[in-house]
Parts: sequence; structure tokens; C-alpha cells
Amino acid sequence: MSGSTNWQDANAEYLSTALAWLRGRLEAHTGQVAEIAPLPVTASATASATQAASPVSFWQRAFKAAVQQAPAQLTSAPVSMRTTKAGALTAKNSSELATSNANGAPLPALPLLAKQLGLSTFEQDVLLLCVAMELDTGLAALCARANGDASRIYPTFALAMTLFDAPAWEVLSPQRPLRYWRLIEINQPGAQPLITSALRADERIVNYLKGLNYLDDRLAPLVTPLASPSSQVDPPASQAAVVETIVDQLKSHGGTRIPLVQLLGTDTASKELVAQSAAKAFALQPYRMPARHLTVSAGELERIARLWQRESLLLPLALYLDTQEIGSDDTHSEPGVAVNRFLSRIDCVIFLDSRDPWSGVAPTSISVDIGKPSSEEQQAIWAAALGDAAGESPALLAGQFDLNFARQQQLARQALAQTADAQAPLQTRLWDACLASTRPQMGAMAQRLDPKACWDDLILPASENGLLRQIAAQVGQRGTVYNQWGFRSKMNRGLGISTLFAGESGTGKTMAAEVIANDLRLNLYRIDLSAVVSKYIGETEKNLRRLFDAAEDGGAILFFDEADALFGKRSEVKDSHDRYANIETNYLLQRMEAYRGLAILATNMKSALDPAFLRRLRFVVNFPFPGAAERKVMWQQAFPPQAPTDGLDFDRLAKLNLTGGHIHNIAINAAFLAARAKGRITMPVVLDAARTEFRKLERPINEADFRWSAVSGLVA
Repeated sequence: MSGSTNWQDANAEYLSTALAWLRGRLEAHTGQVAEIAPLPVTASATASATQAASPVSFWQRAFKAAVQQAPAQLTSAPVSMRTTKAGALTAKNSSELATSNANGAPLPALPLLAKQLGLSTFEQDVLLLCVAMELDTGLAALCARANGDASRIYPTFALAMTLFDAPAWEVLSPQRPLRYWRLIEINQPGAQPLITSALRADERIVNYLKGLNYLDDRLAPLVTPLASPSSQVDPPASQAAVVETIVDQLKSHGGTRIPLVQLLGTDTASKELVAQSAAKAFALQPYRMPARHLTVSAGELERIARLWQRESLLLPLALYLDTQEIGSDDTHSEPGVAVNRFLSRIDCVIFLDSRDPWSGVAPTSISVDIGKPSSEEQQAIWAAALGDAAGESPALLAGQFDLNFARQQQLARQALAQTADAQAPLQTRLWDACLASTRPQMGAMAQRLDPKACWDDLILPASENGLLRQIAAQVGQRGTVYNQWGFRSKMNRGLGISTLFAGESGTGKTMAAEVIANDLRLNLYRIDLSAVVSKYIGETEKNLRRLFDAAEDGGAILFFDEADALFGKRSEVKDSHDRYANIETNYLLQRMEAYRGLAILATNMKSALDPAFLRRLRFVVNFPFPGAAERKVMWQQAFPPQAPTDGLDFDRLAKLNLTGGHIHNIAINAAFLAARAKGRITMPVVLDAARTEFRKLERPINEADFRWSAVSGLVA
């Protein structure tokens, strides 16, 4: 027979004996028997009336044949994190708590509950009386006779005080365990006195005393379990060092309360892994609770806090409180105040998930910064997850994407499982999976562009084309230079690449960004400045922080079109508006330098940019106005092969002083004109569209430049 089964049998015997003792008390009180009959403890032994004065007084005899170690059923020898006299945090199971038991057997549920929650002998008897009503239906009639009213088939404080030895009036106090820990429920209608009101045992406590230990179903909807200690994986070395620090500080703390552990950073998955590993060291099961669940009335918040504190004494639990939705700078808001009130009400192991240090908590709290695994660790994780099929993928993926341990494991499993698609090699599947996984959630602040242009579509002088290829090469080779060649150890910022594209409108700046994104196979996002810039103080900085944070995982290129509107020069401070405008620019300078990805700024007013940006820019690419040779190539590429062109003179069209963007507009408009006329795209049609474009640009028009003769060509 297993230890768990032995314990369950022994606990059932103890509870049966206690119910028999209670029935004897009620029968004696109602005069049905002359005295309390001896109560059997085992099949071959009985207890005297003196021994039967309380079940607590004979539990050792009832458990004489019980198992010698705590069972697993109570999740089951309840483990609680308590503070010893020396102030050290230790894990105690039921066998360790049973220090008063001479034979070392584990405590039954009722004495264990009393020890954990601080119940006196009289309070144990009151609780037993309430629990017995759920376990023995015959006791209701005895309670009615004891109360002197056939309709009062329930226990009361008044009945308990006349029924049990050493009654104490303090049992009615809301600060005593029975009411504080919500072990009993009181039905007090109208003006009925408290002492004669009906009592009922809490359902969770009834099941606990029967040996069924589970998380209270009133808390279950508010929390979700993290990985169980048995299924916990070991974190990477950098995070394992943080776990060791947390465990050491928890074990060595000298205060009366268990310190709050603040997990700081933006990656929730890494913080959850650290919390799970730290909880595993104390054999605790962590549960995650979003802080929004605490935005309730004060009474409901108090109920949640007491129930959780009670559960932490009955089960080996730790709480992972997620405050990311609130933010550490909103601690004075209603949700922030609710979190602080909740934290002040409970004393157990709590991991607080916060971006920055949370204000309003005890100064003895433990704060640790937690980030994703280092690039070297990510490469090792990829290699271990992919095994023999890894190839060059670990170095390429770790060099471009910044993922946490759990996401790497998940993506590797999914890519390895997709073996049916022979057209896509493993490296391609992995890259596409990482690209989809790191797609940032920017909302209305950015528009995702679908890059279709390639290097052949870009018509630029050789020097500018070479700079663009250098940009793409640096993004693609970051892993080699920073990790393998050791440059990362020399740098703590500036690991990303910031580039300025300067030139007139239509010279190819947006197309160049598309070409780079297409070549690197990365997502391209054009930032919507109207959604980023706010008239309210501090909101622009918050929007920019969310924007850059969303793109930090490495799968996106940020494209700031018309960047001079956002990155303008700092001005002399003449009023508060100038001061806050300069603060926005200063923040942008710092954030651009700290950003680890590729950010492209495009402007047709380079002189309007703040000079401080130039030092932080890795490349500055000037897009010149195209010459006649470049314009001829642009005209040739403007019309797809499928387009029905007829007799276009590209040398003549190249004489029109236009940029690539304007040439593209003319080609599109000419195609629609030809389609409307159900004809072909001819020179007169193209020149007609060009005339319209010149008028749009408010340029002077010489009609002779736009007349065409099939024989002589352009008529002067």
C-alpha cells in the first residue's frame, strides 16, 4: 500500500473517530445518553471518555499505524514558505511540521490545518462541528434538539460554547482564524444576533479535511498555472545566474516578511522561466495572475488577498503577478493602488512582473533585471534544438533575431515537423517562422509595406548603390562581426544600424528601403508620424518607446519617411513648448542609439535635421536628381513586359527633367489612358500623361515639347 493511501486511510479513520466523538457530545448534550461512550481508535483499541474529550487529544493514537512520511496526495503534503525565528525562508512539509508527534507520523488534515492557520483547540472543535454537518446528515437533527428548535438544524456559536470545553468568546472576532481565513460562513439575516446565527463550513475547507487538496475554485478563474516543477526546463546560463541570486536572497533574508521579487524587463517569457526555476528550488507551483483582476472593490480585493494567503499556507504555491498592462509609472492610478493594497495584504513568495521598479512596495524587495538569452546562448539553443540538421542556421538566426528560450524551442519543433514541404529547406522554414514570430504589433503607428523592388529596379550612381549594398551586408553579417569576432564585448549600444536617405521627392528613397528589406527578407514598416507625434506632454516619447520596443526582436526595418518632421533641430528654449520639443528630440537621439535593428530615415530636407543625429548615423546616402542616362533606364523599366507599348522613344522621354517617382506616375497614368481608349500605350498618350504631371508640379509647360509626329518624332 502506498504512503498516500496509508495517509488517506489514517486521515479517514481520524475524521470518523472525530465525528463519533462529536455525535457523542451532541447526544450527551441533548440527554439522549447518560455519558459519552468510549470511542474506538482502532479496530482493537478504544479510548476512554477522558481521552475522547477532543479529537486533538488522541490523534497520536489514531495515527499509531500510519505511514512515516508525508504523502503526495495533499499536493499534497502541504508545503508552506514560512519565516523561522532566525528569519530564514525554508520549505516545510507535513512531516516537518509534526514535531510534536512522538512517533514521527504525518499529521492528519485537521491538526495540520490548525497548525498552519493558528487555530486554538476550541476553534478546532467549532470548525469540526461545522464540517460534520457536511459529512454526517444525522447530526442536523441533533443540532435542532440541542438548539431547542426543530427549524434550527444548524450549528451556532452559542451551541459550540455550551457543547465544548474551554469556550472562548474571542472566537467571534473577525481577526481570529475562523473568520479571518474564511473557514466558516455566517448567515446572519436581519437583526439576528451573531452568536445564534447559522454557521457553515467553507467548501474548500471541508474537502481539505477529507484529504482533497486543490486550489480554491474562487481563485482558479483569476490565475493560470505556469509549468509544473517536474516539467521545468533549465534556463540558459545567464538566466540561471539570476535564479541563483533570487534563491540565495530568499533563503538568507532576515525580515519578518518574505521579500517581494521584482522581475524587471520587457520579455515576459524569460521572466516566467526565471520565476519557475526559482519556485522549483522551494518545490513551489507558480501561478500567474494578471494585475487587472485586482481592479475590484475594496471588499472583493480583501477577499482575494485572504483566500490567496490561505491557499499559500495549504498548498505549495507561489504567485506571479503580471503588471505589464499597468506600467510601473502608473502606480498611483486605480489599478496601481489595487496592486499595492493587495501586496500589503499577503505574505508569500511573489514574483512581480514589471518593466521598471515598482514604487510603493517594501524597500526590502528583491529587484533583478532579466533579459533574453545572449546572442551566444541563443546560437547554442538553436544548435541544441535543431541537432544534426542545424547547419549554418543557428549563427544566421541568432545574428538577426532576438528570441527567448521558449520561442526558440517552439519554432525549432515546428520547423522540424514540417518535413513534407520539400521545396522549402529547413533554413528557409526557420527564417520564415522567425520572421512571422517577430512581426511587431505596432497598431496604427506604422504601416507594413510589401517589398517587391530588387536591386535591378534601383537606378542610382555606382557610389550610392555601393553604400546601399554595404548597409544590407552589415545587417546580414552582424552575427559574425559582433559575436564571432568579439565586437559585442566592446559595445553596449549602437549595435543596430541607423541610416539617412536624403534627396528630393521621387529620387528612390522608399524604393531603396524596399530593396534592402527584400534582399534581407525582413519586414518593412513605414512609421506614421501623425500617430506617433502627440500634442500631449510625454505621449510622443511613450509612443516612440512602444514603437522601438516592438521592433527589437530583429525581424523589422523601421522606415521614417519625412523624418525631418520628427528629427528636427533643437531650438533655443524660449518657452515651455520649446523645452518639451527639445526633450522629444533628446529622447529620440538616445533611443536611436540604443536601438539594435535597422532604422532608415528619409528626408528631402537634410539641412532641417539636428546635427547630433549625424554622429549616430552609420550611413548617409544622398539620392541625386537622375541624369538623362538614369532617366532613360527608368523609362525603360517603368512599363512591364505585358504592357501593350508601341513605338516609345525612350531617348526623347529621357529629356523630360523628372525624377523616378514622377516617371512612375506618368507611366501609370498613360496606361490608364490607353486602357480607356482601348488602344496601346504610344508616345502621344505618354506625353499627354507627362503634361498632366507637369501641371501638377506647377512647372512651366511648352506645348511644343509635348507634340509628337510619327515621322519626325518630338516636334520642336
